[in-house]
Amino acid sequence: MKKLFSALVFSALAVLSVNVSFAADAAKPASVQATTTEKLDINTATEQQLTTLSGVGEARAKDIIKGRPYKAKDDLVKNKIIPQSVYDKIKEKIIAKQK
Repeated sequence: MKKLFSALVFSALAVLSVNVSFAADAAKPASVQATTTEKLDINTATEQQLTTLSGVGEARAKDIIKGRPYKAKDDLVKNKIIPQSVYDKIKEKIIAKQK
């Protein structure tokens, strides 16, 4: 009887923890959920979005915007908008989409 009760309690706790996990994910804003998987388009991103990248502050964000459009994301280094060290940190998080 104790084993059955323990099994039922354990099952109930497992279900509750899964439901809480899903509820926590659902409570996040869509923009937060999307940014974890989507790359930031350097041809359309706002200054505020660009400043979320490591090593990109206001000045670099403005320079990135001023240098648009980009054919490839490595144009940021080729055109001397950002140094190679900053590019190495953000290259997996950005993309340069073409219209």
